[in-house]
Amino acid sequence: MDAQTVSTCVVVAGLGVSGAAAARGLAQGGERVVVLEQRERPVPPELVKLGVEVRFGDPALPERTELVVTSPGWRPDHPLLLTAATLGVPVIGEVELAWRLRHAGAPPWLALTGTNGKTTAVRMLAAILAAAGEHVRAVGNVGAPIVDAVLDPGDTTVLAVELSSFQLHWSTGLAPAAAAILNVAPDHIDWHGSLAEYARAKARIFAHADTVIYNADDEWATRLAEPHRDRTRVVGFTLDVPRPGQLGVVEDLLVDRAFVADPVSSAEELASLGDVRPFAPHNVANALAAAALARSHGVPAGAVRRGLHTFVPDPHRIAHVARVREVDYVDDSKATNPHAAAASLAAFHSVVWIAGGQLKGAEVDDLVRRASSRLRGAVLLGADRERIAQALARHAPNVPVLEVTGDDTGVMDRVVAEAARLASPGDTVLLAPAGASLDMYAGYGARGEAFARAVRRLAE
Repeated sequence: MDAQTVSTCVVVAGLGVSGAAAARGLAQGGERVVVLEQRERPVPPELVKLGVEVRFGDPALPERTELVVTSPGWRPDHPLLLTAATLGVPVIGEVELAWRLRHAGAPPWLALTGTNGKTTAVRMLAAILAAAGEHVRAVGNVGAPIVDAVLDPGDTTVLAVELSSFQLHWSTGLAPAAAAILNVAPDHIDWHGSLAEYARAKARIFAHADTVIYNADDEWATRLAEPHRDRTRVVGFTLDVPRPGQLGVVEDLLVDRAFVADPVSSAEELASLGDVRPFAPHNVANALAAAALARSHGVPAGAVRRGLHTFVPDPHRIAHVARVREVDYVDDSKATNPHAAAASLAAFHSVVWIAGGQLKGAEVDDLVRRASSRLRGAVLLGADRERIAQALARHAPNVPVLEVTGDDTGVMDRVVAEAARLASPGDTVLLAPAGASLDMYAGYGARGEAFARAVRRLAE
């Protein structure tokens, strides 16, 4: 950090992955660092060697603190952060810190955010960039801590940066070479306080970007991109035929009418729908966003096709588990909010829906209303299952609904057995919970694994 930002004491709030990386980077730069952590946990030996002080419990803001670097898990209304604001002490996040710590000639950032699809899209982007011969690192909300990537770039030529709303809330100076918003829908309202505040956090990715890329089929993403048209290049992507300045779909092809010599009269084929795996409309949108970011970096069309074709999706994202008695069982445990569940349900025509968990303040009426014609039954579990049951009663009264109570390890076996009873040949039993998993499981991955094990036992 330059002399103007050097402080007597820099506080790092949180000792998780991003907090430890921030403390390490600051200490290596010569700062006096105090880490505040609410619960006892092991202190990484490297922080001890660097002289980082760690205080556990609920400590007060140290005297002469001139900067607070907060971890994403700390809510804006945390007393420590409110105290800092009252005293006029700046509060930033690890991502903003990384941006400030960049060296001259640092690799450019290609950044993206969205309510759903972030990790898939950033991994698609990384695959495309690698296919073009770039030395790429996926960082931020996925992969390595971004501070580590900035301070030790090695042979990295470009960063594929996934950013959450939590990270963007504390970021004001980011100026990526290109930035994309995949979609915006109600999520983490309990953290941000309202959809407007959540969207405002997402919008920060566009504030200083050289190229703004947005989902032209998404109302919020379109609205957030609009103010930047007079400032910089703005590119849309759509599942429809693209207009000049957009990427989109023509028959079974992904087509670019933005990063071409004459967007009005020419277009370039990037890939086919068959190159997008797993195939679903929302995953095509992810591929178009990744392609747009890559094209803004000068990647040729052939590399887009090669990257998408070789991309291997992460688990629990529309993953086909098995076919049992002519019924397909699909694990989309990563659908942890109503927007993600809606996209997942839209990919199938006849569904027995497994849903439930923690809704995090989100509403499900619109989701149920839009999916009602596809539903052949629903099996509900988890903390907020009753709210989903009520929405089904209002908007899909003819759909059979079963609630499975309990939080023991055998719940998912009962859920899958009930779903199998409701399903007919040709149906898809779809785990797309619309809620988080921590009421019953260690994470969405554990929930998805429980579903897959239950399906395999059913098949046996």
